[in-house]
Amino acid sequence: MVHAFSFNYHSRAYHFIWDNESGSLHNVDYVAFLYAKVKYDLPMSQQEKNDFDKIDKQEIYQLEEEFTQLEQAGVLNSPCGDYPTSKRIGEIKALCLHICNDCNLRCRYCFADEGTYHTTERAYMSEEVGKKAIDFLIANSGKRHNLEVDFFGGEPLMNLKVVKAIVEYARQREKESGKEFHFTMTTNCVLLNDETIKWLNDEMYNVVLSIDGRECVHNAVRKAVNGKDCYSLIAKNALNFAKVRGNKSYYVRGTFTAKNLDFASDVLALNDMGFDQISIEPVVTEIEDLKITKEHIPAILKEYDRLAENYIDRRKTDKWFNFFHFMIDLEGGPCLVKRLTGCGSGCEYLAVTPTGGIYPCHQFAENKDYYMGNVFDGKINLDISKKFAKNIVTNKPDCANCMAKYYCSGGCAANNLNYAGSMDKPYDISCEMMRRRLELSLAINAIEGAEQNS
Repeated sequence: MVHAFSFNYHSRAYHFIWDNESGSLHNVDYVAFLYAKVKYDLPMSQQEKNDFDKIDKQEIYQLEEEFTQLEQAGVLNSPCGDYPTSKRIGEIKALCLHICNDCNLRCRYCFADEGTYHTTERAYMSEEVGKKAIDFLIANSGKRHNLEVDFFGGEPLMNLKVVKAIVEYARQREKESGKEFHFTMTTNCVLLNDETIKWLNDEMYNVVLSIDGRECVHNAVRKAVNGKDCYSLIAKNALNFAKVRGNKSYYVRGTFTAKNLDFASDVLALNDMGFDQISIEPVVTEIEDLKITKEHIPAILKEYDRLAENYIDRRKTDKWFNFFHFMIDLEGGPCLVKRLTGCGSGCEYLAVTPTGGIYPCHQFAENKDYYMGNVFDGKINLDISKKFAKNIVTNKPDCANCMAKYYCSGGCAANNLNYAGSMDKPYDISCEMMRRRLELSLAINAIEGAEQNS
């Protein structure tokens, strides 16, 4: 499959041809760009059709030869490969531990219903449950050596004593099991202090700091339990952590809603504060004044373009930073199987609730229809695993002709189910954003590469 797209960087138009199957990106001039659209029957504007009609026939003949050579080399219009149609089940590599179904913030858009996961009890995980979860992971990890545990909530720092006990226990089990644990935590930063920062820096492989960008944006939708604004405290604590963290893995993760469609300003504000690893995600909610609708998409796509231009500029200065959705490695990125199968939810990756219940991922937690078992009996419902094993992009007809299919894996299973009605049907609003983010990632990769080689 061939895809053609453009990106304007400081009024200069860059044109690209992307071969979906081989992963080859071609930076071409406008004439070759138009020829590709005609040759591969791609959508064209009336202006592009008029411009193509003006191209000299000799030039078209030369392009025909060049494109034929690229096709013969396997880097253009490559045939679809023989890809897997199921995820592997039977070996678990990662658990998301819901340390508590409680939170010290009341974020309006929270998918977990303010940390409760739609339960009546704000339950806290005990040391016993946490240790059983570690035992369960080891027992079901097969030949895998590296295991991952993510401490999640609610707000996991509200149950830090248990988090520390679980880490200590896992370190003990490492020696006798021959496994190696990598821990991560997602925190809203409210409870970060010097002692906690030091411990997290020592023990966590990665830490996700939850901040929504500018102060006015954050405070508009993320209040403390008492209804007061908390941005200044969160920002101060997060910055202290980032300074201590140095070159170790972390990133700031925010959410944009219909209230801040100028979210590029939030990314840049976080960078101005001193953060260099940033992600801002579109909200997924049905709350009327916050939800993203199809009417918002044109403005959102333009905003991603604005962000991409600023991104390239800043990465040439002392304000260099990574934006999660613009990071792409065309040479040594994730293997194809990983890109086809996605996050591994329900198969390689599971979530454990405070009482020990096992679910396909953190977004399915406490959903009775997707209850898979309990860490105390150590068994899981493989029928549910088999459903998730089939939930990959090669089994989704709506994804067959999408240029981004090998990079989004057909979208988030939970979002697809909740907002498109089926895990097998992609949530179309997220699809449009994903496609433009991938185009921009490719353009950034090409532009930065050309500048480095010039």
